[in-house]
Amino acid sequence: MTGLQFSYHLFRREEKGPVVDLGPSTGSLGPGLTIIFLDRSFEWEKIYYYHIASVTIVNAPGRPEEQLQGDDSPEYRFFAHDVFPPAPPGGLQAVFSGPGQKPFIDLTWAPNTESDLAGYNVYRHEQGAVPVRINQELVKTPSFRDANVEAGHRYYYSVSAVDLRGNESHRSAETSEEVPR
Repeated sequence: MTGLQFSYHLFRREEKGPVVDLGPSTGSLGPGLTIIFLDRSFEWEKIYYYHIASVTIVNAPGRPEEQLQGDDSPEYRFFAHDVFPPAPPGGLQAVFSGPGQKPFIDLTWAPNTESDLAGYNVYRHEQGAVPVRINQELVKTPSFRDANVEAGHRYYYSVSAVDLRGNESHRSAETSEEVPR
């Protein structure tokens, strides 16, 4: 007895590249006709061309399985542009250097583990003022030393994460530290 199975497949190609079958849809082909395709292997900042085709699988006794592809849908051009910022850093702590040395405040926070992290920005302000970024270049490690502090001042700090494409997260929860007189 011959058996038939039907599905839709998503196909992708890069500019002047080969067509790759990304596989069947995830979803049902029943009366509601919900079809979902996910491409988990794309790279940001590239142009891709997608199309869909029906695939019929024929299973006949004593014969190898055969796949027959229907006509392709029109091709859709897609630019995978990353506009998604990394997660904000967490666990920010500030510690004053201690007496007897040039005053500074050390900051540490939990590292961001996203693969496209470029670094961090550090923001500081005093009570009632607007936060201002105090690092010249992205901070590459989850720590920062603020040596531009004065005795008798309380400083409020927050940190943001920045990815390789310049997307910046929201700032972390603030922490504060006072430089004693």
